[in-house]
Amino acid sequence: MTSTDSSTDSAAADPAAHPARRLPTAKRDRVRRHLLDVIERSGPGTSLAAERDLATQLGVSRPTVRAAVEELTRSGLLVRQQGKGTFTSPHKVTQEMSGTTTNALAVPPAEGDWTSRVIRFTVGPAGPPRAARLGIGPEEPVLRITRVRDVDNEPMSIEQLELPAAVVPGLAPEDMESGNFYQLLRERFDVVVSDAVQTLEPAVTNPEQAELLDVPVYAPILQVERTTRDTTGRIVEFVHAVYRGDRYRITSKLRFDASSG
Repeated sequence: MTSTDSSTDSAAADPAAHPARRLPTAKRDRVRRHLLDVIERSGPGTSLAAERDLATQLGVSRPTVRAAVEELTRSGLLVRQQGKGTFTSPHKVTQEMSGTTTNALAVPPAEGDWTSRVIRFTVGPAGPPRAARLGIGPEEPVLRITRVRDVDNEPMSIEQLELPAAVVPGLAPEDMESGNFYQLLRERFDVVVSDAVQTLEPAVTNPEQAELLDVPVYAPILQVERTTRDTTGRIVEFVHAVYRGDRYRITSKLRFDASSG
């Protein structure tokens, strides 16, 4: 084999020698531009035409259409629903948090019509770990509530609440299915929440969460933990919640001063 043959073979084997191979094909790029135009012109949750129809309309193969759709799905612009089709990403529910003069965040109600489905409602001794979280004795009773929260009849989050039973005597499952929980605390139990420490982390769904939220396993979620106190400084609530990453977002209004870095 001559040195010329050897260098030719090396170039053929080296992907860097053919950068075009790593780039989307012209046809896939054309499909992608078409889909981006559809997304821009359509509202959230709009159904796309079937792959077969898109392929015929654009004069390309179905694998080319599928590759472009998968690329936009990975980027979050499209959503596949098993047995239903492909849709533009749905509208995201926005939770605003606004800075106050005390450097805390005010939390107005999130948009949308929120309802709840209680799937667990039990009471029992706190035990050491839960007692430490709630600032009560290990033998004191704690309500443990799990509910799925829907927005406009679509599952949005799963909340697991731990409440000292002494704070909410007589609370029943149906009390947790509608209305504002903090308003219920004020009006029925004379408990006025004042402040909370909250952490937010990205995560993915496990099989149980995926089933309750009607999303695939390993779908992105926002994981929230919150410890809430009333005006006397007493801990009245510990919450672990997850929110659908494709449907929920938090926006914050920030204020800066001379000490901001």
